[in-house]
Amino acid sequence: MKSKEINPVPGSGFRVPGLTYHPLHIAFRISHFAYRTSHFALRTSHFASRLIHFSLLPAFLLVLSSCTERIDVKLDETYTRLVVDGAIATDTSAYSIILTKTADYFYNNPSPVVTNATIRVTDGDSIWILHETQPGSSGIYMTDTGFYGKTGKQYTLQIELEDPIDDHTFYTSSCFLAPVARLDSIQVGFQPDWGKEGFWEIKCFAQEPGNETNYYMFNLFRNDTLITDSITKVSISDDKYINGSYIRGAGVIYIDNSYSWMRLHAGDKVTLKMSGITKEYYNFISQVQFAGFNIPFFQGPPANVEGNISDGGVGFFAAYSNSYASTTVGNISP
Repeated sequence: MKSKEINPVPGSGFRVPGLTYHPLHIAFRISHFAYRTSHFALRTSHFASRLIHFSLLPAFLLVLSSCTERIDVKLDETYTRLVVDGAIATDTSAYSIILTKTADYFYNNPSPVVTNATIRVTDGDSIWILHETQPGSSGIYMTDTGFYGKTGKQYTLQIELEDPIDDHTFYTSSCFLAPVARLDSIQVGFQPDWGKEGFWEIKCFAQEPGNETNYYMFNLFRNDTLITDSITKVSISDDKYINGSYIRGAGVIYIDNSYSWMRLHAGDKVTLKMSGITKEYYNFISQVQFAGFNIPFFQGPPANVEGNISDGGVGFFAAYSNSYASTTVGNISP
């Protein structure tokens, strides 16, 4: 059967200099800012309509009242919501769940962390307790180093807060751990005519199963250091056009050679991680990346990002399986 290439949705290299906000906080704040701006516009329009009545007053009254007056408009602060960021996978490792709180759009400090929570992960048969790395201060909760997930299992995250957020102290989230196709090998190529200084192209080879609809996430390591180190940088794809086919050299990750910190060099070890993810997590990543692309103001507010946290929580608890393949960069002249 003739192979068909994956049509990935590449992650962006989006960054806001000087800000340390998580993309989830940014997307939430922009949506809230757009709401408040439109609300202010409606109030301004109403104020203008009232001014029409004053135009019927005698002209001498208008002259007497021609001085200007400063109007201070107070925009209401957003209500606080819990933000959850974390995942587990089939690799044996320590996994983290990070808890923070949303903040007002104009809040200029890092988002407040949520401490002293009790966090459990269960697959229905076993329960694992996560521990805060710095009790009472970090908001980062870790599994033991020997933890690993199993494909075909449904994992549930349970969060009990010391203090309520939006009147809730108990939150849950569930995610199915989907299987992934086994990577046979990868190739690294360079496309000198793409962009200003060319692009590095990472191609994969694997047999795609044909008995179900699958969704994939791709991450890249250079010399064992993760390059796709944020959700806005990962690549994702479904198997709509390659279901059941052999993936023969499909490009799945692209690196802009104009960014010196991402360039590849001869002798570099390159490792591709392909993860089997759920449709819900695939959609979540797409929405977060779209929100990131629309960070500049006045381009229209992004839709609310739909996660899988109960009771109004923001974010996603993910579970996925991984497959790896590595190669060494040859003498390719950019």
